[in-house]
Amino acid sequence: MFQVRIHGRGGQGVVTGAEMLSIAAFLQGKHAQAFPNFGSERTGAPVVAYCRIDDKEIRLREPIMQPDALIIQDPTLLHQVDVFAGLVKDGYILINTNRSFAELGLADFAKGFRPERLRTVPATELALKHVGRPVPNAALLGGFAAISGVISLDAVAAAIKDKFSGKVADGNIAAATEAYNAVLEQQQEAAHA
Repeated sequence: MFQVRIHGRGGQGVVTGAEMLSIAAFLQGKHAQAFPNFGSERTGAPVVAYCRIDDKEIRLREPIMQPDALIIQDPTLLHQVDVFAGLVKDGYILINTNRSFAELGLADFAKGFRPERLRTVPATELALKHVGRPVPNAALLGGFAAISGVISLDAVAAAIKDKFSGKVADGNIAAATEAYNAVLEQQQEAAHA
């Protein structure tokens, strides 16, 4: 079972992101489950959502305490909430920022992980560019597809179309595609370094 925990703030599409991730996995023939965990529902409050993906039926219903991957939609949470709690040592981390792990003050922390599984992508900028709103969830799913290989970009695009329509769907697919390509480019640069 592959478990993903998504951290963000209310209004950033954290819950919708987890739902689209589960839809993408389902469209690839996997079993998937997505659910949120939040206290107050006000905009800007920390929100966590979970997604489990497996080849067989998922019976677990509790929050994910040892994720295989973290998607961090708001980098301001890095020093406010223990977003890395329980992350498995060979886990994936994708952070919505154009700064590096070192610039975020995470260089020492990152040493304990596989560098090819640690990536950043400016998902909010991509969302503003393609959708006109600062909702980074679709772009982050594109980046997640590139970093993990757990879902495909085609499945992400199909999940976006399942959730949205028209220009909103097209813009989110464009943001996801650009994020996917940006993360792949980071992977290739790192391989040649």
